[in-house]
Formats: sequence, C-alpha cells, structure tokens
Amino acid sequence: MNHYETVFILNPVLSDTQIKETVKKFEDFLTSKGAEFVSKEDWGLKKLAYPIQNKKSGFYHLFEFKVAGEAIEPFELEFRRDERIMRYLTVKLDKHAIAWAEKRRKKLNEKA
Repeated sequence: MNHYETVFILNPVLSDTQIKETVKKFEDFLTSKGAEFVSKEDWGLKKLAYPIQNKKSGFYHLFEFKVAGEAIEPFELEFRRDERIMRYLTVKLDKHAIAWAEKRRKKLNEKA
C-alpha cells in the first residue's frame, strides 16, 4: 500500500448538501478500493490564483490515504467525469513528505 495525498477543488456555486454528497462519493470510492484514510480536511472556500471555468474561488478538500497503486487511475477518472470538480492533484508521498504531513496535522490539532 502506497501513501497518497489528493487535493481537489469543487465548484463554488454548489450548496453545502452537494459538497457533502460529492466528498462522500469520493470517500466511498476509495473505501471500496480498500483505502485506509489517514486524514480528511475541508479547507473551505478559497480564492483561486487564476480563474478556472470563469470562477475566481472554489471549495478545497484534502484526502490523505493509503491504497494500492492500481486504485489511483480509476479514482482520477472519477474526478474527470464529475463536472463539479474544477481541479485535482494526487501525489504519492515519500517518507519525508509523510513526516512533514504528520507534523502539519499535529500543529493543526494543537490549534484546535
């Protein structure tokens, strides 16, 4: 099992219900592929650095998970098929990135 991190941006015109449904859809997809979630974060509505589809903001979400490498291609295909997703990026984390992510999570937990 490899360690991955995916950040995706949802269309800003979606309602809270639609956002929750979309996030749940991708969580369920990964779970069905045998993924083990390490962390899930909702970063909220953020301004984009440049317009995407004539939108200047979007709802950011982060998933950190462990799954077999074969599950990533169908996962990203689901992102491409969903018109509510404006952008996504999945990266495989090495040991240094995993350590950095753990430190970042600890800092967030201390603030909360």
